[in-house]
Amino acid sequence: MCHHIYEKQTEVSKKELSTTPSIQYEEDKIGTIAINKIKLNQPLYQIDSIHNNVEENVTILKESILPEEENSILFLAAHSGEGKIAYFNNLDKLQIGDKIKINYNNKLYIYRIDDIWEEEKTGYIHINKSSNKQLVLTTCSPHKKNKQLIINSNLIA
Repeated sequence: MCHHIYEKQTEVSKKELSTTPSIQYEEDKIGTIAINKIKLNQPLYQIDSIHNNVEENVTILKESILPEEENSILFLAAHSGEGKIAYFNNLDKLQIGDKIKINYNNKLYIYRIDDIWEEEKTGYIHINKSSNKQLVLTTCSPHKKNKQLIINSNLIA
């Protein structure tokens, strides 16, 4: 089964962000992504939170089937490049076999990278859905303009 995902970047005004109470910000937090190899440890926010956007955080794409669901496929996107929001800047340093940890609703999910590739940036990513629970990371290619880097991983623990 091939998944076509539209990667939509949510626009959030600076005024909207600055007037949001920090208590609400914490209430929207539902977990973290951790990749020890590239020293990444970032919070994840509810899909409908204003903080779940690539201009501020690692983002859960709305097409995701969340980890506690059967046959889940979690799509995460973030910026690469330079700046404080370039959370996926070092994804290109990952290799097949590397581990990614997702703590979601106080449960730890460990994924192993099975495939890494780049494809044209068209607003979609093409994923073959396995029978396992999957985690897919995507960002702009650090080396090729108009390409996106895609990392596919499957749950191992």
